[in-house]
Amino acid sequence: MMGPKIAFAMAADKTKFVFDAQALDRLGRNCEIVRQAPLSEFSSAEARAVLAQIDVLITGWGCPTISADVLKAAPRLQLIAHAAGTVKYMLDPAVYSAGITVTHAADANAVPVAEFTLAAIIFANKRMFEMRDRYRADPSRSSTYALADEPIGNYHRTVGLVGASRIGRKVAKFLQGFDFTVLVSDPFVQADDPLLAGAELVSLETLMARSDVVSIHAPSLPTTRAMIGASQLKLMRDGAAFINTARGALVDEEALIAELQTGRIHAVIDVTDPEIPDPSSPLYTLPNVFLTPHVAGAIGTERLRLGELVVDEIERFIAGTPLEYAVEPGLLERLA
Repeated sequence: MMGPKIAFAMAADKTKFVFDAQALDRLGRNCEIVRQAPLSEFSSAEARAVLAQIDVLITGWGCPTISADVLKAAPRLQLIAHAAGTVKYMLDPAVYSAGITVTHAADANAVPVAEFTLAAIIFANKRMFEMRDRYRADPSRSSTYALADEPIGNYHRTVGLVGASRIGRKVAKFLQGFDFTVLVSDPFVQADDPLLAGAELVSLETLMARSDVVSIHAPSLPTTRAMIGASQLKLMRDGAAFINTARGALVDEEALIAELQTGRIHAVIDVTDPEIPDPSSPLYTLPNVFLTPHVAGAIGTERLRLGELVVDEIERFIAGTPLEYAVEPGLLERLA
């Protein structure tokens, strides 16, 4: 019996390495790949001819919106498997109304973000970026030795995680191997959550005031927009670090810049709002800011995990076994 027919929809220049030869071979053994080159639009006659045949659509970064009109062109479609993180911005509610199953690779994308965050925490506590700058400016090492005599480092430090998302939980698990006190602030965490075996549940204000490092892992929702503002930032300890690998919209950027300009705190920032700051933004030049271009998530060969997870899910779908990462409609609203 022939397996389901599949096609891809994503931006080829953004999805290199997601599906390597091994992943494509696995798909080919279980499915008929109608078109291996990914669709970048759904309106042309060629795209409509592909959509008319498929049972499974594998999507990724750069996928066009899957609207009700697209679904009409894909009457056989049963599964959308998203080989990336956030899926909610490309799905019309009609997808669920049509009974189509949706799964995503957000758990695979969470791994490098958590790894990046762990590295940022360790470097921030040791003030490594400042150490680098001091050493460059003073090869005698006298200024770096002076900083090394300050109360810095990773022993008996407090790390605060804002949001018990999949990434936040992975970070918390990583931190279990260190001599950290871990605080968590999340209104959805209950007292019996296994997370609290290694972390203390506190209010956002308590977390901001007690932490040596504050790391943001909440979803970007209307209710969380600018949840970290001037009043929260002013609670942070002198010398504390602020890390954002979640979404720029979670932070009042003007308030963050103002606090950073005092030199009282320092920051590792991977995401901003807007996505690319204005060329005049102080974030590019402040000496106490380590700014990266939204690269904490899967890049390079880390993207292989995304493809492997999606192939696993498609194989489960074909076998009729439950999917591990299905996205239910109610969950969609709370995703990042």
